[in-house]
Amino acid sequence: MNFSHYRQFDALALAQLIRQGETNPAELLEIAIARLDAVNPNINAVVEPLYAFGRSAARENHAFQTFAGVPFLIKDLGLELAGTHMRVGSKGYSNFISPEDSHAVQRIKKAGLVIFGKTNTPEFGLTPFTEPKLFGPARNPWNTNFTTGGSSGGSAAAVAAGVVPMATASDGGGSIRIPASCCGIFGLKPSRGRIPIGPRYGEGWGGAIVEGCVSRSVRDTAAYLDAMQGGMPGDPFVIAAPSRPYLQEVGADPGRLRIGVSCDHVLGLPVDDACRDAIDNAVNILRLLGHEVENCALPYQKEDLTKAFLTVVAAETAAEINVMSTFLGRKVRPSDVEPNTYALHLLGKGFSALEYAEAKRRWNDLTRRTAVFHEKYDLLLTPTVAARPIAIGALQNTASEKRLVDLVNTLGMSAAVRSQVDPLAEKIFGWIPWTAFANMTGQPSMSVPLFRTPEENLPVGVMFTAPFGAEDLLIRLASQLEKASPWFDAVPGELA
Repeated sequence: MNFSHYRQFDALALAQLIRQGETNPAELLEIAIARLDAVNPNINAVVEPLYAFGRSAARENHAFQTFAGVPFLIKDLGLELAGTHMRVGSKGYSNFISPEDSHAVQRIKKAGLVIFGKTNTPEFGLTPFTEPKLFGPARNPWNTNFTTGGSSGGSAAAVAAGVVPMATASDGGGSIRIPASCCGIFGLKPSRGRIPIGPRYGEGWGGAIVEGCVSRSVRDTAAYLDAMQGGMPGDPFVIAAPSRPYLQEVGADPGRLRIGVSCDHVLGLPVDDACRDAIDNAVNILRLLGHEVENCALPYQKEDLTKAFLTVVAAETAAEINVMSTFLGRKVRPSDVEPNTYALHLLGKGFSALEYAEAKRRWNDLTRRTAVFHEKYDLLLTPTVAARPIAIGALQNTASEKRLVDLVNTLGMSAAVRSQVDPLAEKIFGWIPWTAFANMTGQPSMSVPLFRTPEENLPVGVMFTAPFGAEDLLIRLASQLEKASPWFDAVPGELA
């Protein structure tokens, strides 16, 4: 086995080769490590190599486990691996060592996956790009001048570059789907409650955050969901188990679906022609497959993002800063975190309990509106993001914004932050106007890599959102699209 051979297989196929005795976990791990050593200086996907940990795990007997010793990476956010750092992209947590495994990590190990590193993420997972000041930006394997997306940008870059066939990702406002779109891979955000995020966390961002993965094949994601799904004692959300294993949905007939499609920008801003072309391409494929696709009105409103979602995220960030203060044994200083993170926490501190409660009520209103939408349509199709992958640094503060943020943080001026909410929201949500809604409603949603720009050969995903609990429907459609327009063998030119 060598790298070119290794890259031809998804995780399930590699596991089968192990069971057949054609390779073994230790050999695969060394290939993955060599690949990471070769590409990581260019893409900065992994911020904590755990080679000794992986080599120890590779010596265990994985033969009867789903993934049978396949190399694996976990995102350095939310998932705790006992005895290792979990820095969440933040200087303030530079010395934090996880005392125990997360429930999800326990299941990852039980599935036979061999963890050998942690992937890059923005501080607290707050941005749709992966450029933490602590570690520097993750870079897109298709063109290293461009973003991987975020917040699971390190994981997506590692998968796209062939280091591993899949890796963990989490999603609080699009953080599985955005990097999947930017890096040309498959990313499915599960329904709320599908995968446990405890024991440290009961819910994240008011229930918006879910765990999942990014992968090169649909069936790997399906098998990963099978291995990970199901609640744990104390979980705040309970969801019905699937009627059968998700892996059995791969290749199953989705039937003739009625799909509503829209490229309308929720904030009324322009949408990149590349994203419209990606939708047109997807619609053509869907119609050839026999599905009914028609233009529709979105069940979303601008204020759902700029008021209801941002209020909760800001308040949760303020709470996270308080948790960091407990860890540090003192009040968090502006120098402990990034300037925008500190400013967002000031904004969160400025919201009242009444405003938080009103925001959460709006989440419920959005959920009801979306449920009505799905009485007519099986799925909603939109672009994943509103523009092709952006350049590294494109959404960072301008010089004037930096001066304002520094002043606000120095003086603790939460009112001044509040006055800048609308420009802040437009700058960030201008690029990601659709992804966060499924986080508020708890619905499953996926980005599918069906298109690349003719100018730069950069991936542009399309996003399908299903009713709550309908991951099975998404997997059936995704496997149908994967067969009709294969993407598995697409290799980023810079890192071929």
